[in-house]
Amino acid sequence: MKKSLLITITIAALAFSLSSKANSQGEAMYEVLGCLSCHGQAGRSNDENYPSLAGKDVEWIVQQLENFQSGERYDEYMNAMARMAEGFERSIAEYLSIQNPKN
Repeated sequence: MKKSLLITITIAALAFSLSSKANSQGEAMYEVLGCLSCHGQAGRSNDENYPSLAGKDVEWIVQQLENFQSGERYDEYMNAMARMAEGFERSIAEYLSIQNPKN
């Protein structure tokens, strides 16, 4: 009983640690790439020309970035920006998905 509890706690701590690392990497990439200049701090845009991404579904965000990367979706600025996010799509999406969409 004690051994299984210890294993469960260890797995939970590891999962939390990995999740926390991905979120901090996603936040760092979001800021370093300049995403916040259009999509706002923590993905909350104050400009109606740029969508808010806070609280959006991870898979949806990843798909949008991939669509911009491949050219399936076209926006002169986003096609260039999305290419710079290559390899970090999921961590950026995970960071944005846990943000509160309300200011």
